[in-house]
Amino acid sequence: MKKVEQLKVKIFADGAEKAGMLEMAGKSWIQGLTTNPTLMRKAGIADYKAFAKEILGLIREKPLSFEVFSDEFPEMERQAMEIASWGDNVYVKVPITNTRREPIYPLIRKLVARKVKLNVTALMTLEQVKGTVEVLDPAVPSYISVFAGRIADTGRDPLPLMVDSLKAMRGNPKAELIWASPRELLNIFQADEIGCHIITVTHDILKKLNLVGYDLSEYSLDTVKMFYQDGKAAGFGI
Repeated sequence: MKKVEQLKVKIFADGAEKAGMLEMAGKSWIQGLTTNPTLMRKAGIADYKAFAKEILGLIREKPLSFEVFSDEFPEMERQAMEIASWGDNVYVKVPITNTRREPIYPLIRKLVARKVKLNVTALMTLEQVKGTVEVLDPAVPSYISVFAGRIADTGRDPLPLMVDSLKAMRGNPKAELIWASPRELLNIFQADEIGCHIITVTHDILKKLNLVGYDLSEYSLDTVKMFYQDGKAAGFGI
């Protein structure tokens, strides 16, 4: 089994808590960070711009993705240009459609024409990947985030789609595929095996990295001990 340092896939930390983001940014094997409005709301962030600028003032060497939050394309464009102005290491996250199912492709064209680095997010079909690739500029770095974890939540295997997405992106060397919303540590190794460029991983999953390669007999014993100790601490009796 590969060690983390041997993986070719780039690991991006996904979160919105300042302390956790700074901790992850300080690790050499974390090569970027992402967040989104849902994570920021859960973290209790009230001032989007102030939080983003504070983080960007502390993390300057690694790419960070911040997302627009409008449902109207003109306002999305305004927000995207504002976010892009915050730093050279900023990627602007834009959803593949708005809530009315209207595709974002025309806006992508506008933004990449202005050299905005995009993270096109919430994709779940090959058609969406192909449509995005068609409108990206091969001269402008970009990310395409396919939500493999959410695909798996529906009972579908996301691996074939991820492989096909990589094939569809071959004509754009500056576009990188993100395996988004992983559900378990194994997904990091799956993403690495197929040649996926990036995987975004939440902090709770990243904490399991110390288990990589751990002896399974020992892990079995640890589990037995956990059940025993918890039963004892609860004072259970029959």
